[in-house]
Amino acid sequence: MSRGMHFATLRLIVLTLAILSQLYLFVRIRRVIKSLPGPDLFKSSAIFLVGITILLLFGTNRYMMFHPIIRIHPPIAAMLFLFYLPAVWAFGSILSASMLFLFDFFAWLGRVIFRRFHNSPRTELSPINLARRHFLQVGLGGLAATPFIISGYGALYTRKAFEVRELALSFGHALRVVQLTDIHAGIYMTKEEIRRLTDRVIELQPDLFVLTGDYISNSMQFLPGCLEEMARVRAPYGTFATLGNHEHWYGEGLSRIRAVFSHYRIPLLINAHQLIRSENGVFAVAGIDDLFAGHPDLETAMRGLDPHMPVLLLSHRPEVFPLAAEYGIRLTLAGHYHGGQVKLSLPSGDISPAHLVTPYPQGLYRLNASQLYVSSGIGTTFTPVRINVPPEITLLDLSV
Repeated sequence: MSRGMHFATLRLIVLTLAILSQLYLFVRIRRVIKSLPGPDLFKSSAIFLVGITILLLFGTNRYMMFHPIIRIHPPIAAMLFLFYLPAVWAFGSILSASMLFLFDFFAWLGRVIFRRFHNSPRTELSPINLARRHFLQVGLGGLAATPFIISGYGALYTRKAFEVRELALSFGHALRVVQLTDIHAGIYMTKEEIRRLTDRVIELQPDLFVLTGDYISNSMQFLPGCLEEMARVRAPYGTFATLGNHEHWYGEGLSRIRAVFSHYRIPLLINAHQLIRSENGVFAVAGIDDLFAGHPDLETAMRGLDPHMPVLLLSHRPEVFPLAAEYGIRLTLAGHYHGGQVKLSLPSGDISPAHLVTPYPQGLYRLNASQLYVSSGIGTTFTPVRINVPPEITLLDLSV
């Protein structure tokens, strides 16, 4: 990784923020409960229940994120209480705690400034306005709830509202290429949802269909169902795929992964290439292994190719781009970062977790005569929430 924060560092920071958020929200809620009228026993019981609830929601989300799922179709109640509710809480709690912390900080700063400039024995304290205090508490409660509403919307709607993003690029051959990446088949990306995506890809009538890794989330058992749907696409020049880091993490061995791809007759390009003859001549589709989790070898993938031949390179991660440009590769397609999944668009530019760890978070990049397109992908990881980064089917209209 040439620049930006290392992913492991970012993950540690996010985990630390998540834990601190749980503690901060508990302290905040505890303070509110203790200020309410009523018997101390009732308040103590309420505080205990709040603590247990936070612990269960946060702990369940952490467990489900990092452990393989043993059932492909869990009951609806399990989906709600074991997956969606903890996921929405985990993400929303970070935003909510951050907003409340900023509110508390500026309120404290305002009090410090007020006392600094009104430090006089003659200053009389104004009587407490209970109506105003109640109004502020209600407003603050609404402010704290907003992130959870946004998180729920991002989990239940935005992550499913995929769009077709079309680009016109020069390549050397006139082709319609459709790219899918980061499907992450699993609890949050069911086979039915993948079928809907596949139907849309078929409607686009691609000449070439390419897949750039992360077909599963955290269990190998979802790979056959995913590839069964991908195999329904019958592009004239074929379908080609390469691997992502999740296949290496959860794929239970390269030989088994290859066997599943072979069963569904989807060529898997791992440091290899395939020549394709079109009406405009011959071009090559090359693929390399995941840059960090696998054993990438671009030299082997390009071996034997005419240096003047147009090459379409498939790479799960985009950081291969500078090296691809040195080889004169016309177009590289990648994914991995999901566009950050949650992105804040400002006049000065976009901010997302992806922008902190890579110079290629999403979109089109050019270096000399080479081009890189980084798709925002289809699925999600760590949290099933997308905000301001819709899932994407990429359609590339390539020209001579």
